[in-house]
Amino acid sequence: MDPLSEITEQTHTFDSWDGAKLFYRSWIRPDDTGKAVILLHRGHEHSGRVERLFKELRLDGFSGFAYDMRGHGRSEGERGYADNYDVWTKDLNAYINHIRDTHGILPEKMAIVASSVGAVNAVTWVHDYGVSVRCLVLAAPAFRIRLYVPLAIPLLRLLWKIMPRAFITSYVRSRMLTHDEDEAKAYDADPLITRRIAVSVLIGLHDTARRILADAGAITTPTLVMTAGSDYVVENRAQFQFVESISSVVKEHVVYPNSFHGMFHEVNRQEIVARTRAFIFAAEPGGVDESAYTRLEYERLRIVPNLLARSVFGFQRVAMRTLGRLSRGIALGWDTGFNSGRSLDHVYRNQAEGRWLLGRLIDRCYLNAIGWRGIRLRKESLQRWIAHAADRLTASGRPVRIMDVASGPGRYLLELKRKMGGDVAMLLRDQDQANLESARTIAETWGLQKVTFLRADAFDPHAFAGLPFAPNIVVVSGLYELFPDNRLVLGSLRAIFAAIAPGGYLVYTGQPWHPQLEMIARTLVGSDGKPWVMRRRTQVELNALVGDAGFTRVDSSIDPFGIFTVSLARKGEQP
Repeated sequence: MDPLSEITEQTHTFDSWDGAKLFYRSWIRPDDTGKAVILLHRGHEHSGRVERLFKELRLDGFSGFAYDMRGHGRSEGERGYADNYDVWTKDLNAYINHIRDTHGILPEKMAIVASSVGAVNAVTWVHDYGVSVRCLVLAAPAFRIRLYVPLAIPLLRLLWKIMPRAFITSYVRSRMLTHDEDEAKAYDADPLITRRIAVSVLIGLHDTARRILADAGAITTPTLVMTAGSDYVVENRAQFQFVESISSVVKEHVVYPNSFHGMFHEVNRQEIVARTRAFIFAAEPGGVDESAYTRLEYERLRIVPNLLARSVFGFQRVAMRTLGRLSRGIALGWDTGFNSGRSLDHVYRNQAEGRWLLGRLIDRCYLNAIGWRGIRLRKESLQRWIAHAADRLTASGRPVRIMDVASGPGRYLLELKRKMGGDVAMLLRDQDQANLESARTIAETWGLQKVTFLRADAFDPHAFAGLPFAPNIVVVSGLYELFPDNRLVLGSLRAIFAAIAPGGYLVYTGQPWHPQLEMIARTLVGSDGKPWVMRRRTQVELNALVGDAGFTRVDSSIDPFGIFTVSLARKGEQP
C-alpha cells in the first residue's frame, strides 16, 4: 500500500509570539516516528503551494508541516505586511515551538525545506536562535533580490521614512518562475497569492541577508543549496558566497542551469525533488566544536593591527579620550570600563549627561550607538523572560526566588521587583562591591524589601554554597562574552545547575553577532583596564554549553539588529 494514502491533510491555526493566528497544514503519519519535514513557501505565496511537494518527496517516516506566513494565504495580518522582517523570523520560531509542544516532534528531528524568502527566513532562524535541526534544503534563497531600478535600496529607505506602511507591487510574473505553462497558469489563477510587499519587509530582508552572509560561518547545520541558473528574481553570486562561507561539515551546492526561480514548480522538478529527498535521508545534525569560527575571530582581534588600522583606530581613541570625556557615559567608560556595571547602568537609564551642551550632545550620540540600543532591548527581553518564568512558578504554587550571579547595579532587576511585588525574593551577586552599593542605594530609594546583596565570583563553584535561599530563577546577563574559555563558562553553568532548585529556570544572554567588534576592541577598554575584546559565541555554541550543564532550553528571543539574545532554559524537562 502506498504510505501516502494513509496520510490525510489537516488544517490548523496556532498563536504566534504576539497572539496573531497563523494558518498551517499538517500531514501526520499514523505511525509516529518523531520525524518531520517543515516546508516553507516563497514570498507572496502560501502553504497550499507546497502541498504537492510533500507528496512528491515521498519521505518514508516523515510527517509534514507547512504554514502561511503572516500576511499571506489564510494567516492573519495585512497582505504582504510586517512591521519588520524579524517579525517573520519570530513567527517561524513560534511555529517550530508549536510543533514541538503540540505534535511532540523535536527540532533535531526536523528537516527544513524552503524556497526564496522562506529560505532566508530559515537560515536567519537557525543563525539567530541556534536550534539544531536535521538539515536545511534551500532552493534559490533570496539573499540578494534583483532590484533593476538604480539606487533602489536608498530610494526605498527614503520612502520608508516618509511612509512607514508603504508597499510596492512585485515585478515577478509567473513566466519568470517556471517553464511549465500549467504551473504558470495555476500561479496566475491562485487567489491566495499576494503580489505586493511592504517596504519595511523588503528593507529588512535586504539588511538581514547581508548580516547573515557576513556571518555565515556561524552556520553548522547540514545544508543543501540549489541554485536556479536562469534566475531573474535573485542574484546567484550571494548563494555561492553563502555555501563557501558556512562552517557546515556536510554541505552541497547544486546548480540547475536552465531552471527559473520557482524551482519546485519547474519542468525538471522531479530531479530537484530527488536531490532533496536524498539529502534529507542522508543528513544528521553535526556536533559543536567550541566554535572555532568565533574563537579564531577572538584571537585575531587580540593581535595588534597593521599600521593603517592603528592610525585610524588611534585617532578615534584619542578623540574619545579628550573631547569624548565631556560625555558622562564615555568618561564613565574610561574610569570604570565600558563593560562595567556602572557603565551599563548609565546606558540603561538612557539619559544624556555631560559637561555643557556639547557634552550632552556627545552623550546622546554615544547612547544611540547600535550596541547600546541593543543592550536596552536586551534589558526589556530579560525582564519579559524573568516575568514569564515567575508566572510559571506562581501558577504551580511555588514562591519566586531570583538570583543574578553578576548583577552590576541591578537596575533592571530592581525595576522588575517593583512591578512583581513584595513576595518575590532577590539575591544580587557581583564581584564589585561598588556595584552592590549602587544596587543597595536604588533598592533603598525605592523602598524594596526581600533583596539581598552578596559579593561573590560567578566562576567560583564554592561561592554557590550556603546561599540564603535556593533560587528557582537564575539570571546570567552580559557575562560570558567577556571570557573566552568555554571550560570556565561550562564550570559556571554547572555550578548554577547544582544551586538552582529542581524545576527552576535559567535566563541567559548571548551575543551571536556585533557590527562593531573591531572598533570596540581597538578603541575601548574593559573593567580590567585592558582592550575590550569580546568573545562572541554563536547561539548554537552557547545553547550547547547550557545543554551540557544539564539544562533544557525552552525558547529564545533576539533584538531586530541580530546582536543580543535572551534565552530561557529549565532544570529538568519542560512542564
